[in-house]
Order: sequence, then C-alpha cells, then structure tokens
Amino acid sequence: MNDESPLDPDRAAALLDPLTELVARAGAAILAVNRDVMSVDGKADGSPVTEADLAADRVIAEGLARLFPNIPTLSEERLHLACPPYPGSLFLIDPLDGTKEFVAGRKEFTVNIALVVGGVPLLGIVGAPDLGLIWRGLVGHSAERLEMAPDLSVASVTPIRTRAMPYPGAPWIAAVSRSHGDARTEALIDARPGAVRLQLGSALKLCRVAEGGADIYPRLAPTCEWDIAAGQAVVVAAGGVVTDSRGSAVQYGGNRADFIVPEFIAWGDPAAATRG
Repeated sequence: MNDESPLDPDRAAALLDPLTELVARAGAAILAVNRDVMSVDGKADGSPVTEADLAADRVIAEGLARLFPNIPTLSEERLHLACPPYPGSLFLIDPLDGTKEFVAGRKEFTVNIALVVGGVPLLGIVGAPDLGLIWRGLVGHSAERLEMAPDLSVASVTPIRTRAMPYPGAPWIAAVSRSHGDARTEALIDARPGAVRLQLGSALKLCRVAEGGADIYPRLAPTCEWDIAAGQAVVVAAGGVVTDSRGSAVQYGGNRADFIVPEFIAWGDPAAATRG
C-alpha cells in the first residue's frame, strides 16, 4: 500500500542514521559472500544476479519492514512485487549496483537506498563496502562522505560539495561507465574539448560528482530508477543537479514502464546545466 503522507525534509533527516546502518549491514552481507565459489545467474535482460545481490536485498527488506513499515519499497530484486505508480513516499533500492564489477573482482560496486517523495529523490545513501565508504545526502540540507570502521561504526565524516564549472583552459572531468557506453554520451563529452574521462562502476560515478571529483556524469541511454535515485539525492544535496538532455527534471516512482529512466546528466555545477 502506498504511503499517503509524504515525508518532508525535516522528518526525513531522522531516517539518515538508521538507513546508513542498514546500508552498512547490507554491504557486510555482500562481503561475506565468497566470489570465487558463488553462483551467478542471468536475468531476463541478460544482467547477472548473484547470491550476494540476494543476501543484501534480504538485509534491506527486513530492515525497512521493521523500521519503516508504512513506506512502500521497491527493490531491483523484487520488481515483481511493484504496484506503480508511487505518488507519495517510496524507498528505491539497488542492493548491489555494479554486479558485473563485483563478479569481476573489482571494488567498484555499491549498495543504494533512496527515499523518493512525490517522484523526486529526497534522501540517498550509497555505500561502497569494499572501499569502506558511504556517501549520503538530504536535499535541502547537506551531503557527506563517511569512512566506516571494520565493526561498521562511523570512523570519520567529511562534508562534501560539488565543484564549480571549470575555468577556461581547465579540462572537464567526465565520469563514465566501465560497462556501458553509447554514441550520444560520447558525443556530449567530446563537445567539451580536452575532457578527461574517469572510468568507474556503479553509483560511484554520481558520488564522484557529488564530492567534486568529476564535473559531469552523462548517460544518454536507458537505465533504471534504482540505479541512480540514491546518487541523484547525494549530488543534489551536495549542490549539483540532475536533468535530462533538455534540462528537464528526471522523474521517479514508476510512471514509465519497468521503471526506466531514458537518459540523464548529473552536473556538478547547476550553471553548467543551463549552458548545456
């Protein structure tokens, strides 16, 4: 059942710590899986799913049901339970974003939880368990990067901000996917002479924009809402903006078939978005 009383930012702020703990525990469940002997299955769309995806999803599902039973949830691994659209509050979950990176033995995979309110990501938590880091943001408040101790406690907290548009002569830094590419995205980057491509997996690309390590992350090809909702909240909370190629807002909550986002661009500097 959909929540009929959307959360405002002040009420949502109280969710940050319990959701952060949940992301940390889901990350620990992923790291507990032995990648050398785990089973890897294929979904209908050809993407992989592993026992680590399912282990993290169980941790998140049980935690959200206990902590916030009145807010509906949508996980990539439980899409068959979806009842769109979701006009109120919704948790959007990718329990293991970057499964291809995980299977390949890389550290560039994340756990993503977003709170979407009225079709817009309000709060996002992105954990990178193999890096010992969590990024989180609440739109209208702030964003920060947490270093996690082995016991899942927070070792340090660093406020983060996006960086201003590069001055003339300074290269653009464009975050790009290790696993996905398309001609329109490449053309957009090539239109910025001297742009440097920063290859990363999963929602780490959005986190790099949020902390000022990249200026732009474009993907002018379809992706899914749960892949980017949490990262979008972190980017916007850190001072950036996420739009489509025409400058319009990206909508969430299942108004499109299969929760597809046709395209998006994450901009560190909102002024850059208005100039195209």
